[in-house]
Amino acid sequence: MQPPLSLIDRRAAADVIPWAEEHGTGVIVYSPMHSGLLSGRFSRERVEQLDETDHRKKRPEFNESELSNNLALAERLTQLAERLGCTLAELAVAWTLAVPGVTGAIVGARRPDQIDGWIGAGDVRLDDEALEEIASIVQDTGAGDGPAALPRRRLA
Repeated sequence: MQPPLSLIDRRAAADVIPWAEEHGTGVIVYSPMHSGLLSGRFSRERVEQLDETDHRKKRPEFNESELSNNLALAERLTQLAERLGCTLAELAVAWTLAVPGVTGAIVGARRPDQIDGWIGAGDVRLDDEALEEIASIVQDTGAGDGPAALPRRRLA
């Protein structure tokens, strides 16, 4: 399966991914940085400067009322990432990899230098305390759709 999954679009964590895990199906998620909103490089000003032909300009998460919540989420997650010693992009990708049932994540880049912002995501370990703090931040900001907290991994 290949659903979108990010800290903004968490819907697949509630239905598609648990189904796939239950049925022994691999899941490779895409868009963990949610088209750049969780890259650490977006601001209200940057969104306002997007070219009118940019697909993001028409998406609800890049417009009000969702934009304010999403930028608040990114700001709070950036503070957590700094405490954990990683970038926001690495945290965003690591979170998708922490979702029970996720096999891997497709992470895009338009330029080679963008890879530097998330290449270490596979080395970021999010313990229960960090995952609980992320869930709290998601809930506090009201950003996105889907469950704030992740289900616990099933033990074999």
